[in-house]
Amino acid sequence: MNFRTEAHRLVDWIADYLESIESRRILPDVKPGDISRQLPAHAPEEGEPFERIFADFEQVILPGLVHWQHPNWFAYFASNNSPPSLLGEMLSSGLAVHAMSWVTSPAATELEQTTMEWMRRLLGVPEHLKGVIQDTASTATLSAVIAGRDAAWRRSGRDADIVFYASNEAHSSVLKAARLAGFRPDQLRSVPTDETLAMRADALANMMASDVAAGRVPAVVVVTVGSTSSAAIDPVRATGEIARRHGAFFHVDAAWAGSAAIVPEFRAAFDGLELADSVVMNPHKWLGVNFDCSLLFIRDLPAWLETFSLTPEYLKSAHDADVVNYRDWGIPLGRRFRALKLWFVLRSEGAESLRARIREHVRLGELFGSWVNGDAAFERMAPVSFALVCFRHRPAGMAEAALDDHNRRLLDRINASGKVHLIGTVLRGRFVIRMAIGQRNTAERNVREAWDVIQQCVRA
Repeated sequence: MNFRTEAHRLVDWIADYLESIESRRILPDVKPGDISRQLPAHAPEEGEPFERIFADFEQVILPGLVHWQHPNWFAYFASNNSPPSLLGEMLSSGLAVHAMSWVTSPAATELEQTTMEWMRRLLGVPEHLKGVIQDTASTATLSAVIAGRDAAWRRSGRDADIVFYASNEAHSSVLKAARLAGFRPDQLRSVPTDETLAMRADALANMMASDVAAGRVPAVVVVTVGSTSSAAIDPVRATGEIARRHGAFFHVDAAWAGSAAIVPEFRAAFDGLELADSVVMNPHKWLGVNFDCSLLFIRDLPAWLETFSLTPEYLKSAHDADVVNYRDWGIPLGRRFRALKLWFVLRSEGAESLRARIREHVRLGELFGSWVNGDAAFERMAPVSFALVCFRHRPAGMAEAALDDHNRRLLDRINASGKVHLIGTVLRGRFVIRMAIGQRNTAERNVREAWDVIQQCVRA
């Protein structure tokens, strides 16, 4: 293979793909097994020309891909890329350095320290919280839960009956983290939510007081700013004060909405972050940094390192006492050079450009919410929060019991159009459709097109 020639062709292909992506169908028109049936059962014994390999990519793989970078992407949350991030990712792959410790790549470590400090300041995160880049919020949350468990054990002994608390609207990775950290089902508390689907601080306080009275030890509290289903905002200050009163580790999951803190007028949602023991947010969701890039901010670093630091002889260096070794700040030993693409984005786009994009997405969410509110055939099912709108179609005279199936069928029809992509969720036991705005190139015309497709599917 002529690497230089093929790399130039590939970059041109990627540029053309991103420029023309809006003309593509978002969801592939394939059935399970359609792709694998076109692939050989065994790996080749001899190498093949890159031209032939890439032809198979275009003819077999590409038709089966979901196009996450499409501006009509309104499902899940956006997982964005951007030209500067792509270049940073490419350079990081070309260098192939390991950022597990200072001695394995001094510049990678010190650039990560610098970019994390830049992000801390841009997001308004308190100065006493120190940052590290993780792969995903799932890993970051698991790390936080493990650290909180260990803190409870150090405080009360390993035989203590420790307890974990999270809202019933928390992301599934939160409950998975608790299970992986060893919390038994009887040690898990699902805290009720209020009319906005935010955690009720009074319910948390009552649960924790009841557990303490029964001889149990509150260990970990996880709250969410911008829940996955409805972008609900748990009261960080009120819940944080309760957690700290009982000595519980307090983790704030702001994986999606955390990026909005870069905009000063949206920071009220994060009031109380100074109480957090850890906070996670993902630039790969809303700031145009390629997946994966998750930022974790930590309060008590010595206690954190007591959980995660393990240094065998072959990892020791003469500089360990004077430098940061990020291998000790989380679960993996090996770490990619993720700071490079974040640095490229921050320098290429600038903070004000990122703020403008988030402001526009929030405006579009409010605009879409106004269309739902203004149509008697539709019902908004949760407050419009940041750039997420939850709604359902409610035809006149249709019984409540039939609405779930009706909206599931409507969602299937919307997505079958191939023009836009949304997903559903369940709020208070009722099926609803989510409109999540956050793709980097989404404009008002794309949101209008989504609303038109929804109306067409209703009429059909």
